[in-house]
Amino acid sequence: MPGLLRGVARTAVVAGTATAVSNRVSRRQAGRWAQQDYAQQQQYDQQQYDQQQAYAQPQAPDPAVPPPPAADEMTEKIDQLKQLADLKAQGVLTEEEFAEQKRRLLG
Repeated sequence: MPGLLRGVARTAVVAGTATAVSNRVSRRQAGRWAQQDYAQQQQYDQQQYDQQQAYAQPQAPDPAVPPPPAADEMTEKIDQLKQLADLKAQGVLTEEEFAEQKRRLLG
């Protein structure tokens, strides 16, 4: 009977040790998977945040050259320049006044 008791005790110790090791390995793997999931979730969240920020920021308009004025506007400006030149030629406007009016007109 002592041999039988010793065999049962040894089996219990081995089974208990195996269970403890198995549980520890399972917990360690679960912890690693949780860390990986957390890291992936953080990366995904950061990508989503970056995309939202990119869409939320107003796009600055391109500093493009303004479109050329329409033909009617050009004709009107040419007529006004001719009138200014005539006033300057008549002595009504000084050179500085003519230059200022021309600058305002051409903008």
